Amino acid sequence: MKKILTSLAISFSALFVSGISYAAPHSDNNNSGFEYKKPNSNKGKNFQNQNNDEQTDKRRIREERGAKRLKEHKWQEGYVLPQHYRSNSYKVDPQQYNLPKPARNEQWYKINNDYLLVDSEKNNILRIYDH
Repeated sequence: MKKILTSLAISFSALFVSGISYAAPHSDNNNSGFEYKKPNSNKGKNFQNQNNDEQTDKRRIREERGAKRLKEHKWQEGYVLPQHYRSNSYKVDPQQYNLPKPARNEQWYKINNDYLLVDSEKNNILRIYDH
């Protein structure tokens, strides 16, 4: 009798475990907390993703908008010159443009047809000339 009950218990537990395995999800939506990633079937192929094109377009539009905004920027004395204008490409020679000679720790910058005299230490705009 004991052998029969043991064999019945083992067979029911085997059926129960196999039933659980059938109840597991078989879709790509894995709810176990682990993310399933499909293998990259485009490996080795050289073409751009449509999503990448959209990002490039958005970046280009944002840069154009920023450039337009900076062209319309009105400089005022006392403002701090933004860092991206402090490069050598914006610095000018005052003799070449008939500008007053700068004092020590001052530098002339040309930005959007405006000549700005800037304090080199604090980066404050000291004078503005329109030519």
